[in-house]
Amino acid sequence: MSLPNHVSLFLTCSAETLYPDVGRACVKVLEAAGFTVEFRQEQTCCGQKWLNTNETREAKLMARHFLQVFESAEVIVAPSSSCVDTVRNQYPDLFSDDPGLHARFVALGEKTYEFCEFLDKAGIRELPVHPNPVPTTYHSTCRTLRGIGLRGVAENYLQQLLGDRFIELPESETCCGFGGTFSVKLPEVSGQLLQDKLDNIFSTGAEVVTALDLSCMTHLSAGAKKQGRTLRFAHLAELLAEALDGAEQ
Repeated sequence: MSLPNHVSLFLTCSAETLYPDVGRACVKVLEAAGFTVEFRQEQTCCGQKWLNTNETREAKLMARHFLQVFESAEVIVAPSSSCVDTVRNQYPDLFSDDPGLHARFVALGEKTYEFCEFLDKAGIRELPVHPNPVPTTYHSTCRTLRGIGLRGVAENYLQQLLGDRFIELPESETCCGFGGTFSVKLPEVSGQLLQDKLDNIFSTGAEVVTALDLSCMTHLSAGAKKQGRTLRFAHLAELLAEALDGAEQ
């Protein structure tokens, strides 16, 4: 698939405030793959929080701002399946009563990709082996699977990076219990889902857990720490960047 060479990075709230290394890793990997990367300073939250709480007026304001910032971009890449799902699938629905704006948001969504999804669409197949592979498992987040329909891509990259150190997670496709405000509104259900997910993670013996959504990683990390488990939670972009660092040495 032919894609533009100039990428506009949508960093997302979680990456910018909690995981800045993820943004740096995205830039490193994209540039190594031959893309030029820009960061538009005017970018803010995509508004997912307001959509989750049915605050439509605020969500529309955020969506309009996102359109203003990114409509002129050739292609938009974000290290978050949930934010990409918001832009690609929820923005157009917000403006279904305005044919002109609806069409513009559809066009915006068509050029917005999750980081790993973009690499796959761009045909990036050859990856260096991670210099220090440790047992690693992968959590398939709800919005990765059911939001943007991405299956198997991250797993294939991890298999290349880590070889037999990549361990498939039992019941990988089940929810971790975060779900934005779901974890606040239904804490008991959320807590049980979290425990089930952590039990599966612990059963693999993995030292590293990776995913394509930072909010889910935060939820899982907090749960693991509460139980005294010292696991590393890393976005796939970070593991790819580490492999590039190893290849350069």
